[in-house]
Amino acid sequence: MSYQVHPSAIIDDGAQIGEGSRVWHFVHVCSGARIGKGVSLGQNVFVGNKVVVGDNCKIQNNVSVYDNVTLEDGVFCGPSMVFTNVYNPRSLIERKSEYRDTLIKRGATLGANCTIICGVTIGEFAFVGAGAVVNKDVPAYALMVGVPARQIGWMSEFGEQLDLPLEGQGAVTCPHVGACYVLNGKALSKVDAR
Repeated sequence: MSYQVHPSAIIDDGAQIGEGSRVWHFVHVCSGARIGKGVSLGQNVFVGNKVVVGDNCKIQNNVSVYDNVTLEDGVFCGPSMVFTNVYNPRSLIERKSEYRDTLIKRGATLGANCTIICGVTIGEFAFVGAGAVVNKDVPAYALMVGVPARQIGWMSEFGEQLDLPLEGQGAVTCPHVGACYVLNGKALSKVDAR
């Protein structure tokens, strides 16, 4: 076995877990799950059958990653954050055929206790603040807070807020790594400054 598993964890036959990953106390990984390399699954994490988790993701304690959720490489899921997969659930009506796909792109951060409503895409290196409720797509590098979540700024790949307006034109260099970020309208992109 090329990954670590706590004795209390349940890994169903067929689950794929990459090299160097760590599976902690009371985790349950279903048989169809595909988990990349260097992933950390914290205490009491559940990973459904139709889930893809990329390399180097960190899923903190008490997170359930339900069917139809895809996490690209380097996604951070804070403690007790929530994914949904049915938009209008009812206990008396089965809606498994209505699951909506949720995509969390590379490097995004989902803060503690935030909720991601199914069917959205969260852009690369976006940052969702603790307790926010995301019910629509989030642009790359966007800083989102509140209920419902609204954009209040931009974040660098390093995880620092950038001094740029929400829309317009502008450029700024991250003091930590020297990367340059350029705002064009309502889209932020990183350009090689070296």
